[in-house]
Amino acid sequence: MAQIVIRNLQKNFGDFTAVRESSFTIEDGEFFMLLGPSGCGKTTTLRMIAGLELPTSGEIFLDGEEISQRPPSERDIAFVFQMFALYPHMNVRKNMSYPLVSQGMSRAKVREKVAEVSKILGIEDILDKPVGGLSGGDRQRVALGRAIVREPKAFMMDEPLGALDAEFREHMAEELRALHDRMGATTVYVTHDQLEAMQMGDKIVVMNNAVVEQFGTPQEIYDKPATMFVANFIGSPSMNFLDFKGQVGPGATHVVLNGHDTQVPALREGAEGDLVFGVRPEHVRLSDASDYRARVLATEYLGTTQILTLETANGEIKARISAATNVQPDTHVGLEFKSEAVTLFDRGSGRALRSSLNEGVLSHG
Repeated sequence: MAQIVIRNLQKNFGDFTAVRESSFTIEDGEFFMLLGPSGCGKTTTLRMIAGLELPTSGEIFLDGEEISQRPPSERDIAFVFQMFALYPHMNVRKNMSYPLVSQGMSRAKVREKVAEVSKILGIEDILDKPVGGLSGGDRQRVALGRAIVREPKAFMMDEPLGALDAEFREHMAEELRALHDRMGATTVYVTHDQLEAMQMGDKIVVMNNAVVEQFGTPQEIYDKPATMFVANFIGSPSMNFLDFKGQVGPGATHVVLNGHDTQVPALREGAEGDLVFGVRPEHVRLSDASDYRARVLATEYLGTTQILTLETANGEIKARISAATNVQPDTHVGLEFKSEAVTLFDRGSGRALRSSLNEGVLSHG
């Protein structure tokens, strides 16, 4: 398959900028996720890679060749749409055969390739059925099959599971990831669902307001968010943000929250003014020994764990703790934070301060 390199990619629609100076690399064989809220520029980026939109500026390299101004037919890229885009007057076999027939491939070779791909996807028994009577999952498999038979250099997928119900989406996500692993194909996948991105992706680009906020592995993006947007967008519940005013310098290992001295990863840079102490719910602990106090507002039982909503002097936060711990609303508890999992942010810019935790992995536009 192929490596895809994006350099300073920009797309303007009149005065509106849909994608601004994006740069990242998709390695050969990666399952690569473009993640972000609606309107962030992720689908426009995908369409530019596929050739369905031409960039205003910037470069796109596929397998070492610059392709930003080439038409889609010259890019050897297959596109899978959210709404399947199948030909309703054709049966499954003819839908899958169409791109090969269009290329002038022999009938025997077409039959061979369709049989091979339909076996991989488990749709041999529906090859002669009309697509109109198929379930959403089967239609999605047919759409994938039509792309796979071409054996392109890369696959572009624009929320291909978005039209399926939640339970079946999870099943199809597992199948799609397993299919990718068997084929070793370079795949670029657009989604607004952070759980889908974390479950399936080797690497993730998080976009917001036309800009790449962060690029990295799922674990890097979850554990070491580059911005408050990423920290809030990734995770359920999302990262807690405790506001405080102060001044921290390079090398600092503690901050003061409402008079409580709190350990943080050693900082590589300083900041002052309005700062934010970021910590995920699973890294908040109850401690009778702590003098940093909070009032329990609510509890949410989730089987093996429970989510506590807590009111502190620095803002409201959530803690994920064992369901076996007996905590009642409107009581007061002491809190401790897992220091190595804390991220400090500058409130004005929303940017994470570099520390021993995140040095070398933060990336944002």
